[in-house]
Amino acid sequence: MSLKAKIEAVIYAAEEPVTLAQLAGIFAEEALEEKRQREAVFASETIRDTPLVPLEEASPLTVEEAAIAAEEQSNGPGAPSAEDEKRAARQRDREVREELRRIIEGLIADYAENDRGMEVREIAGGYRVATKPEYHDAVRAFVKSLKPPMKLSLQALETLAVIAYKQPITAPEVSEIRGVDSAGVIGSLISRKLVTTAGRKQVIGRPILYKTTKEFLLRFGLKDLNELPSMEEFEKMAAGELAEPEELPFEEQKPATPNSEGILEDRGEEKKPGAVEVTDESEAEEDDVPGVAVEAEVEADEEGTLEASSEAGQP
Repeated sequence: MSLKAKIEAVIYAAEEPVTLAQLAGIFAEEALEEKRQREAVFASETIRDTPLVPLEEASPLTVEEAAIAAEEQSNGPGAPSAEDEKRAARQRDREVREELRRIIEGLIADYAENDRGMEVREIAGGYRVATKPEYHDAVRAFVKSLKPPMKLSLQALETLAVIAYKQPITAPEVSEIRGVDSAGVIGSLISRKLVTTAGRKQVIGRPILYKTTKEFLLRFGLKDLNELPSMEEFEKMAAGELAEPEELPFEEQKPATPNSEGILEDRGEEKKPGAVEVTDESEAEEDDVPGVAVEAEVEADEEGTLEASSEAGQP
């Protein structure tokens, strides 16, 4: 695969404009190799087209030139300084960017010359593939024909997953697996054409069977039901997540210090050392726990009522 094709694939796949700096970080070595090969081909063609000229005899070196040459040969080339290294790095980066720009300009020319619906456009300091302006009406008509994205609740996804893996299945069987009544959710999935009926089960009462539809495959990008992840794959995924405790959403917190009887004073719960607590930010301050003040008023009201009743002579 040529470097030009790789750059085209990266620009096409990127959601944001791709800059020369990003391309240089990926294809620096390939860009320099491309430049060396191009210059070597150009040099060979130049030499081939250049007429031969007889060489002149070199004049003998003077005593001073011979001494300087001997000293340089004995000492060897000097070590490059830090400034020389920085200059060489800047020169290398400049050559990489120039070669990448030359390739992209050729890519832009290829898209512009051919009868194609797309073009490589320079946007916001980078490059991206976009449709040509002359095809705006066709693209707009297609976008309007697209279906809006479908939003499913967690209950609908659970029910749809049960039906997808257990189909054909009845509504009572779905409710038994989920632990809640799923009749209403199934009706919502039917209205969205993700689930349809599949006859009746040959048992007492003949309940209706349900299965997924072709729309289900289209929405989830599946070739057929065999592409659904297996239960073994889900178990491996769950085992991998549990093996990384740093990613668990809960943090181990120390419970409040109990009194001498081992009971929490604020809620009357038994102390469980080392328990994992899930707290709410609204209950961060224990003095302002919602419901405590109301209960105290109710108790006071009840006591007042009892006292009033006793004074009135009522039992």
